[in-house]
Amino acid sequence: MKINLLLGFATVALLFNGCAADDTAAIYITDNSVINNTTNNSGGEGGETEVEIPISAAEYSSDITLEANTTYTITGPVIMAEGANLIINEGVTIKAIATGADVYIAISQGAQIIANGTASNPIVMTSGDANPSAGQWGGLIILGKAPINSVTGSATATSEIGSLPYGGTDASDSSGVIRYVRVEYSGGAADGSSENNGISFYGVGAGTTVDYIQAYEGADDGIEFFGGTVKVNHVAVINCQDDSIDWTEGFTGSITNAYVKHGADHDKGFECDGYNTDIGNLSNPKFWSKPTVKDVTIVGLGSETGNEAIRLRAGTQGIFDNILIEGFAEGFDLDGDAGASSDNPTGTGVINGDLDATNVTFNDVITKMKNDTGETFNESDFISGDGNGTGTDFASWGAGWTVGN
Repeated sequence: MKINLLLGFATVALLFNGCAADDTAAIYITDNSVINNTTNNSGGEGGETEVEIPISAAEYSSDITLEANTTYTITGPVIMAEGANLIINEGVTIKAIATGADVYIAISQGAQIIANGTASNPIVMTSGDANPSAGQWGGLIILGKAPINSVTGSATATSEIGSLPYGGTDASDSSGVIRYVRVEYSGGAADGSSENNGISFYGVGAGTTVDYIQAYEGADDGIEFFGGTVKVNHVAVINCQDDSIDWTEGFTGSITNAYVKHGADHDKGFECDGYNTDIGNLSNPKFWSKPTVKDVTIVGLGSETGNEAIRLRAGTQGIFDNILIEGFAEGFDLDGDAGASSDNPTGTGVINGDLDATNVTFNDVITKMKNDTGETFNESDFISGDGNGTGTDFASWGAGWTVGN
């Protein structure tokens, strides 16, 4: 069964048998087009309507289509179950009630999101509060079947928010398409250790298309990868209060064309873990995070702030190329333990060529590389092509659909 949220009538209550565990939950569609025409700037024609999906309609086993240039409001967790598609057309705005971590959109294993915005008409997921601020809702959660190193074999882990399963053995798994999507004011925290991000990729596979995404004004990380093999291109993270881009649990995908800009509240530009230190590297045989990271610009608030642009720890590996770092006390901070058989062999990755940075330019950076790995190597063993990095052309590919820059 497919739900097409078409508009054009005053108030309609729909019952459908594909959502929620009791199969009786209602979807309420309310025409507020006059209000929305004055408050939404998505550029849609023919009026806009707010659609309220109540919290009782939490899980969908059938497709949902959100119509172009339309505003929707969610009041609780919207979870797409296995086999269901969330289809979001260009110009859609999704407003979340500002109650924090309990309002989010989750794409379960075996479900897909088909979100096709455009540069001139992006998809926006944001807070519905009249005075939006970071942490007012959860964000977007994608859960796939690609490998993670926090479990053994074909077992799955569960997400911090929603306790949804993720991970597996299908490196080419597809969770759909995310293109020209902006997530704002997310990062609501359930407790001190369980926090949403802007977009969370849990074991997401390389068959997923992710191109042109932004996390803006989030209370936690902007974009975080929990294992998986997904390849993302054109990523903007601006004014997120924790790490802008974070990976852990054996992420082995790629990040290409990334732009990070710090606001007044922030932590690292990148925080990169080889495994989840709260769980351990349980994979057998063991593997570590080792993504390819290319064409990246990271803009801090100045070297006097004492912050780090990129922190590499817990045995992470990675191949960095064409990186521009501006306005940080430290460029790369490497943490770990000595020995290839240690729990945190970050330095061993440098020595073996599994952790490497090529073509890097440092502007207003005091310390280019800090080595706290227990291994002995020189800056030139890790960084080559010093001064050759140009970063990403954010002014070109970020024009029109991003905010805060």
